[in-house]
Amino acid sequence: MNRRNFLQNAGVAGVTTTFLSSFDNPIMQNTILKPPRLKTGDTIGLVCPAGAPFLRETIQITQESVEALGFKVKLGKYLTTRSGYFTAKDTDRAQDLLQMFADTQVKGILAVQGGWGSARLLNLLDYDLIRKNPKVLIGYSDITALLNSIFAKSGLITFHGPVGASSWNSFSTDWFKKILMLGESAFFQNPKEKGDNLTQVNDRIMTINGGKAKGKLLGGNLTILSTLMGTPYLPDWKGNILFVEDINEGIYKIDRMLTHLRLAGVLGQLSGFVFGKCTDCGPGDGVYGSATFEDLLDEHIKPLGIPAFYGAMIGHIGNKFTIPVGVEAEIDAGKGTIQLLESPVSV
Repeated sequence: MNRRNFLQNAGVAGVTTTFLSSFDNPIMQNTILKPPRLKTGDTIGLVCPAGAPFLRETIQITQESVEALGFKVKLGKYLTTRSGYFTAKDTDRAQDLLQMFADTQVKGILAVQGGWGSARLLNLLDYDLIRKNPKVLIGYSDITALLNSIFAKSGLITFHGPVGASSWNSFSTDWFKKILMLGESAFFQNPKEKGDNLTQVNDRIMTINGGKAKGKLLGGNLTILSTLMGTPYLPDWKGNILFVEDINEGIYKIDRMLTHLRLAGVLGQLSGFVFGKCTDCGPGDGVYGSATFEDLLDEHIKPLGIPAFYGAMIGHIGNKFTIPVGVEAEIDAGKGTIQLLESPVSV
């Protein structure tokens, strides 16, 4: 089925019958669109653009969590179906997402989980439809593909933050509210708790290069970003700040991905760099002679000479920031902080 026929059969209310591909409908990088902020009582649409939940309980917990935040919930059509390791075929998952954008009752869209599969939808999305119906889209991990492609092709600011299956603890919930409901020009700084220790042990910031840098915040999961290099579904990196995170990747894989970003010319264009958390990214058992994660940052990032740090609360972790993709910000690499220079939503 081609994209024109898919849209005609999708039943998406108010959608033009012509699919405008990302190749035919480029968006100027300075044409930025902020989604309206979320309000108590708004309806949040739940979708699974990537992997299928193994348990229906995951969807139940997600729905209850969203309702506990004060929202109503609309379930995507294909949340409980299965097609291999996806909830449905690519065209159906794309339809679910587009229907949520087209539905005027839905004010925000939350991915239930990541996994793999979001990139398979990128050439099936109507970015003109999305631009005409701006609303909050939030998720992380594999959802990185959607966050960056939608910003690149429609100019709509998106949000790297919890998925439905995340832990909705007070830390993550507070940041969700600050960014998406209050619309704060937020100041991101890691917790400073020492606990019963003489000095802070957890969630420390490590500076790669000191200094301050300004630019749009762009990025997400390192693995997903590296697989999209060379496609038309990534934003312009020049003069902007790249933030990345990852999980369960061996040191040599992190090396390979950072090398890819360097050879693709991405790293050389940046004004600043933030590596959040690389969870369980050690050398593995019995590999004492391996390079370390810090060695890779010293080799790939430090020579750039740009402000850079790692350890921010971004990634596959329980306590996470909600980071807007496409918003102007300033980082202070010496202090490990991120200051938004504008509200990420229209208030």
